[in-house]
Amino acid sequence: MAVTVLVVDDSSFFRNRIQEALSSDPRIKIIGTAVDGREAVAKAKELKPDLITMDVEMPQLNGIEAVRQIMRQSPTNVLMLSSLTHEGARVTLEALEAGAADYLSKDIRAWMDRSSVLRQELIERVVALGKSRRLRSTPTFGRNPPPAKTDNSRVFRSDVTSSRSQSVPDSQNRLSRARPTPESSPARAIDNARGVADASSGAATYPLTRIRVPDARIVVIGASTGGPAALQKVLVSLPAEFPCPILLVQHMPATFTKVFAERLNQQCKIRVREAVDGDRLEPGLALLCQGGMQMMLDPRQHDRVKILPGDDRMTYKPSLDVTYASVAKAFGPKVMAVTLTGMGADGCDGARLLKQAGGTLWAQSKDTCTIYGMPQAVVNAGLADAVLDLDDIGSMLAKCRYA
Repeated sequence: MAVTVLVVDDSSFFRNRIQEALSSDPRIKIIGTAVDGREAVAKAKELKPDLITMDVEMPQLNGIEAVRQIMRQSPTNVLMLSSLTHEGARVTLEALEAGAADYLSKDIRAWMDRSSVLRQELIERVVALGKSRRLRSTPTFGRNPPPAKTDNSRVFRSDVTSSRSQSVPDSQNRLSRARPTPESSPARAIDNARGVADASSGAATYPLTRIRVPDARIVVIGASTGGPAALQKVLVSLPAEFPCPILLVQHMPATFTKVFAERLNQQCKIRVREAVDGDRLEPGLALLCQGGMQMMLDPRQHDRVKILPGDDRMTYKPSLDVTYASVAKAFGPKVMAVTLTGMGADGCDGARLLKQAGGTLWAQSKDTCTIYGMPQAVVNAGLADAVLDLDDIGSMLAKCRYA
C-alpha cells in the first residue's frame, strides 16, 4: 500500500517540486496540499495522511504551531523542511520539540537544479517515516529544564585500570558473541535470553533486572532519524556526577549540531557541547560530533578526541562506525555503546569491532524507535547485548560505574 502524503508549503514552487519528486515513486501517493498551517491542520484531520511534509515559515499559522495542533488533534508523522542556517536549525529543533519526526534541508539551489540526490533522500525519508506508525503523543524534546549544573570538571584519566570483577556470571546476562547460525538466529537468541517469545521481530526487551550494566571508561551513543528527541530523553536521565565521558554521534548538518548541543546543555544535568579537535574526555561531559566531520579518539592520547573532515567516500558524516571502531581499539571491554533510532545501518560494522574487543552494546527497541533501522541492523547481526525501550536507557546508563 502506498504511503499517503499531505504536502504543506506556502510557496507554489516548493509545493510543485515536492509533488513532482514524490509522485515519481509508486510507493507514494499525494492525497492533498495546503498553503498554510491552518489549512494543514484541517486537512490532516480530514485526510488522515500517513505523513505530512511541512514548511516552517507560513502565513496564518506557522509550521511549528501547526505541528503542535496536529499532534493534539490528529497525530501524524511530520517531516519538516528547513533552511540550513543557524536560525533554521533553531526553528527546526523547536519543530522536533513540537512533535515533528524528522527534517530535511530546504536548499533552493538543489531544488531548482532538481537534484537527484535530494529527490532520492526525500523519497526514502517519506517512505520510511510514512510506514512508521510510532508517534510521540506527548513531545518531550526540550522540555522541563533541570536544576542548575554543579561543577563536575575533574579530568578523565585514560590510564586508570579496573580491579572490579563482575558480580554476575557473564553468561547469565549477555548474549553469546558467537556468529549467529541459521539454527540460532539473532532473534531466537535474544528471545531465549529473555524468556520472551517474540521471534517474529527480535525486538522484545530484556527484563531490566537481567541486564548487566558494565563498569565503563567511556559511553558512546549514536542516532539518526528521531535521534534528537531520543538523545534528549536519554541524556536528561543522567546525573550531573555521571562518572564517564560520553561521545554523541547524531546524523545532522553542521549548522545544526552546535545549536543542538547548546539546547541539550540547557536541558541536561550533565554538560553537553559540540566537540572540537583536541577536546579532553571528562566525566559528565558529552561531546557531540560536528556535522560533516568524523569523531575519533587520538591514537596517542586516548583521553582526547580527534575531529577530522568527513571523507567524501563515507555515506554518513559523522559516522557511528568510525567512532565505534575508534573507541573499541582504545578501550575494548570498557566501552558502553548504545545504538538509537535511525534509518540505515550506520554503526553495525563498528559494533562488530566493538564486540570483538569485548565492549557492551545496547540497542533501542523497535516499538520505541521512530525508524528501526540502525538498531535493527545491530540486533539482526547478533551484536546486541540487550534491547531496551527508550524510557529505560537513560536510567540504566545512570547505573554505570567508572572502571
